[in-house]
Amino acid sequence: MSSRLIGDYLIERLRQLGVRHVFGVPGDYVLGFYDTLQKSALKIVNTCDEQGAGFAADAYARVRGLGAVCVTYCVGGLKVANTTAQAYAEKSPVVVISGAPGMREREKNPLLHHKVREFNTQKYVFDQLTCASTVLDDPQTALQEIDRVLHAALRYKRPVYIELPRDMANVPGIANHKPADIHERSDPVALRESLAEAVAMIKRAKQPVILADVEVHRFGLQKELLRLIEKTNIPAAVTIMGKSVIGENHPFYLGVYGGVMGREEVRRYVERSDCLLMLGVFMTDIDQGIYTARLNPACCISATSEKLSIRYHNYEGVRFKDFLRGLLKAPLRRRAPAKIPRPPPVPALHASARRKITVRRLFQQLNSFLRDDTIVIADVGDALFGATDLNIHQHTEFLGTAYYASMGFAVPAAIGAQMARPERRPLVLVGDGAFQMTGMELTTAARHRLNPIVIVLNNAGYGTERHIQDGPYNDVAPWNYHLLPDVIGSGCGFSVETEEQLEHGLRMAERETETFTVLDVHLDPLDRSPALHRLGKSLASRLSK
Repeated sequence: MSSRLIGDYLIERLRQLGVRHVFGVPGDYVLGFYDTLQKSALKIVNTCDEQGAGFAADAYARVRGLGAVCVTYCVGGLKVANTTAQAYAEKSPVVVISGAPGMREREKNPLLHHKVREFNTQKYVFDQLTCASTVLDDPQTALQEIDRVLHAALRYKRPVYIELPRDMANVPGIANHKPADIHERSDPVALRESLAEAVAMIKRAKQPVILADVEVHRFGLQKELLRLIEKTNIPAAVTIMGKSVIGENHPFYLGVYGGVMGREEVRRYVERSDCLLMLGVFMTDIDQGIYTARLNPACCISATSEKLSIRYHNYEGVRFKDFLRGLLKAPLRRRAPAKIPRPPPVPALHASARRKITVRRLFQQLNSFLRDDTIVIADVGDALFGATDLNIHQHTEFLGTAYYASMGFAVPAAIGAQMARPERRPLVLVGDGAFQMTGMELTTAARHRLNPIVIVLNNAGYGTERHIQDGPYNDVAPWNYHLLPDVIGSGCGFSVETEEQLEHGLRMAERETETFTVLDVHLDPLDRSPALHRLGKSLASRLSK
């Protein structure tokens, strides 16, 4: 047995698991641990607000495999409850570290500042938002508890919660255990039988299709997916949340499947498949195009980290990784290349100095602007729906909150994503309503010399809601977004009303690599992307019947 200071051990384990940055806002209950962090090899990234820190850590986890956010008790912790809920819903392994009153301070239950009801109230909240949680209140078990919850984050790809009383960070913990092995094994009989049934079904199929989703991202299985596609010549589609799980220039890439929200030819091809191999797919309402998807379960093989089903058969104890890797080893023949529906060619763009910019033309010009080093980050709303038609060059180069759908994700997410992969430049797509929630995190980008290109879809309010039910409650106060660099003292800004102004702004943003750029794109309040138009048209047709 040996001893390590509890705070030091937590930092050491985070670094061993690939974390290099910790996002957060300090407060008195966590200042001691912040000082330890400052002296460590990890870099602290202070944000303007705790919610911004939580979104940044979420994006960091999606790109790098594990993220961390560190805040103070309740007033900080409860502000990251929303971002933690998103990470749980969308399977992003974020470690939430919260300072707390010291154990000696809690004697006789005093009314300490930031306390809500009981000292364990915040822990109860995070029990519902994480896959594992702990309070490091016992030196005998603290180090083991750290490893237990970190193991859960990596095993289930979901957030965890660690509460650190401020008088425990520099207390020696007892190291009397070995960290758990996260590489759990499948039941060999269930794995063998499931693979036999799946392989037989794939071999019989005349039009097999792979549908890939978020868990291929989270479990780092992009290379295995690509090998399976190239081994079999089976074409692959992705969901909205799984977008960019493979590079979209790949010859066997079909497109985004999202019911009627996707292109019609992609929807028909996927729904006519007699063997749909669904890998890491969670069919949320948005992924299904608000329940416009029509998939026959009798033709589906569905493999996730939580469940494996083939047609109407369920297999227990089969790990997602083992099943996918088993398919790679299976005797599956290479088929003749399928005739894959391609999107119609986009006519050459000639930006007009007089033609007012529209959502359709905005995304067409952005498609031409994307580079191999671009990572696209879309906030919820038409920023997300319009982005479904963008052509993402590399895998894992698109981030969006396509299930939990919390507004305000994109700008702080750009900070986390660029910290995780500094060689990638973020292109941020965000509505004006979402920007007003977290857009001032551009201050954080400026402090750390990051250079995201931020496209504000300025349509004077909550545009998606206008197409559901309009009213003055969908309006937001007008901002001159392009003037924010003057407030921050860094960055470049452009007001965009025409196609030519957009072309000029993008050209200038590409040249300005030392700081961020904001393009304030003025759109008609009722304009919408082709994807949102397709969805709205289908829903209106259903309601009229």
